[in-house]
Parts: sequence; C-alpha cells; structure tokens
Amino acid sequence: MKKIAVVYWSGTGNTEKMAEAVFKGAESAGAEASLFNVNDFSADMADNFDVIAFGCPSMGAEVLEEAEFEPVYSACRDKLTGKTVGIFGSYGWGDGEWMRNWEEDVLQAGASVPHGYLIINETPDDAGLETCKNYGINLVK
Repeated sequence: MKKIAVVYWSGTGNTEKMAEAVFKGAESAGAEASLFNVNDFSADMADNFDVIAFGCPSMGAEVLEEAEFEPVYSACRDKLTGKTVGIFGSYGWGDGEWMRNWEEDVLQAGASVPHGYLIINETPDDAGLETCKNYGINLVK
C-alpha cells in the first residue's frame, strides 16, 4: 500500500478544498493517505511517504507563498529524489507561470511528476473538485 502525504498552504481556502479532494481521491484508491497543513509537516517526515502532493496557490508575481510554504518545500526538496510528486494550487491571475516554474524545480530535484500539475482558477467548483479527486487517485496508481 502506497503512503501519500498531501501537504498544502491556503490563504483563501481554495487550495485547501483542492487538497481535501486530492486526499479523498488518494484514500479512495487504497493509499494510506495523510493530509497536512504545511505548518504540520517537515522535511524529516518526507522519508515516511512514497508520494507527496504539494499544494500552494499563486502569490504575488506568480510565486509560491514565501513565509510558510516555500521554506518547508525547500527543506523537503533534497528528499524528493526518486519520489513521485504531485503539485497543485489555485490562482486568480496570470497564466500558471508559478506552477510551470515549480514543476521544473521538482523535476530538477530528481522527482517524478507523472501526472503533471493541476491548477484551478479561483474556487474549485464540483467539476474542479472531481478533477482534484481524480488527480489523487492517479498519484497512487
């Protein structure tokens, strides 16, 4: 049974909703899934999981949230080599540049991102939440 951590930061609740749906999808696919606010996760925990799904919205000039999320992600980066990773988040402007840059960084860390990234504009609707759930299912297949 694969162990997956879904680790997120959310300012408005949109990425939190996405994270909950990714978590439910992974759980429904038979994974041992854990959902963490980024403040409850550390690099020391990364080795305990086969798959890590990181969720962070676009901030400022299309960057990761810098005060809470980015330091935890950066600390985990060296532990991603050989792992399956998912990345997701919501955005309100721009074209997803922050996610493309983030995906490139994850790949450079030596991780596999077999299902690409998932972005949703603003609040996920029912179809968006279903997409998030399927993303979680696919991460553990």
